[in-house]
Parts: sequence; C-alpha cells; structure tokens
Amino acid sequence: MKTNTVREALRRGEPQVGTWLSLSSPVAARFMARAGFPWLTIDMEHSNCDWETASTIFAHISEAGCVPLIRVASITHENAKRALDLGAYGIVFPMCNTVELAELAVSSCKYPPAGTRSVGGSVHALNFATDAAEYYKRANDEVLVIVQAEHIDAVSKIDQILSVPGVDAVFVGPNDLLASMGKTPQMETDDPEFVEALDKILRSAKSHGVAPGIHVADAHAAQRRIEQGWQFIAISSELGFMNQAARAALESLGRRISVPIARY
Repeated sequence: MKTNTVREALRRGEPQVGTWLSLSSPVAARFMARAGFPWLTIDMEHSNCDWETASTIFAHISEAGCVPLIRVASITHENAKRALDLGAYGIVFPMCNTVELAELAVSSCKYPPAGTRSVGGSVHALNFATDAAEYYKRANDEVLVIVQAEHIDAVSKIDQILSVPGVDAVFVGPNDLLASMGKTPQMETDDPEFVEALDKILRSAKSHGVAPGIHVADAHAAQRRIEQGWQFIAISSELGFMNQAARAALESLGRRISVPIARY
C-alpha cells in the first residue's frame, strides 16, 4: 500500500508546497500532477466540481505519484466519507472555529475505534495501490486531516482546536480571516491585527506538533513563509497560474489588460 508522503514529510517538519485545483478539469489535473508539486487540493468549497469528477481527478493525481487532497464544502461526516471513499488522501476542512468541529473532522476521517468513519467502498484502495482489507488496516495512519483557521473565532480558540488528537495540519485562508476581522480580503497585508493572528496560529501549531499552513499568491511569498516556519503552503491555483501566464504574455507584447483576473 502506498504511503501518504505529504503526511510523512509534514510530521518530519519539512515544507510541502502544492496548489489548488479550482477548474474541475480532469485534464488540467493530469498535467498539474506532473508539474512537480507533492500535493494538489481540489477545492469543492468554491467550485462547481461534483463527486464523480472529483473521483476521476483523485485517480489522475495518485497515478502520477502526487498526493490528492480535497477541501470539502463544510465539516460533516457525509462530506468526509464521500471524499475518502472516492480516493482522497486527506481533507482540508474549512471554517473550523471550535473544538467540537475539529473533533468531528478527525472522527469522520478515522475508522473505529479511533473514529466514526463507516467501512465501505473500493476506489480508495485503488488510489493507494492496495486492496480494501489492507486499506482498512492502514487508512487511519495515512489520511491527512487539515483544519482551516480562517476566522477570528478560530484564532481565539486556536490552542484548544490544535490540541485535538489527530489534527495533522492547520491551514490559514487569508481572505476569509481578514473578512472576519471586518477588513478587505487579500492574500498579503501588513495589518497588525492580521500579522498578530498569523503569529499566534504559527506558535500554537508548533507547540502542539501540528504543521502550520497558509495560502499565498506566488513563489516569492511561499519562500518567505517557509523561512518563517510555515510548512503546508498552497501557491495560487491552476486557474491563477493560467491567468498569470496569459497576462504576462500579453503585457510583454505591450497589450493592456482591462479585465481583472483571479489571483489564486
């Protein structure tokens, strides 16, 4: 059975830089899985991706030797069960603002007695290159559980949330965190309250042995965050990379860009 190399690397304290998939395109995912990122995350919270498409994308990613992850729309047992049974190696859970939600996230990803995940399915075993029986034995040690700290309420309870056993990583969504503070959503800012919140999350993650993560706009920002101690880092998205490359090409030809493009 394959091991979750990203989970292993994070537990060793190593940075793992990936990107978001927001186009719901299996073809795009096949190419992105061969770009060199150790992981790719399907964003099912803010895209039109359905479960059948997600399953196909998971297969393309895992067959390329990359780790397929997913951000579900909300923290529910149903979302976790579907994502994992269809072959995801781990889940990013949005808006994890309480200890109870963190406990639900972990429980939904673990088979008994460690959790409440129900036994069934077969696609998950294919993506781990094994059979169902072996998958059931080892899945609890391979599935990556990531909770998002993207609201000021999560920041205020971060020590309690990250003390929940089974939480592997915490991921900051800068846009939502700033919005929850009543500030303009953006990927980067020197706003003191925002910087203080990031510092608090980073310190808490380190003290609880949880990998700290954050979304950034580009490679320069990713490198700066790595130097600060962040590990699980998402750069932009496949849509962002496409738009940025297209814009750069047009600008090099002296063309003016009048339509705003996605930043991530």
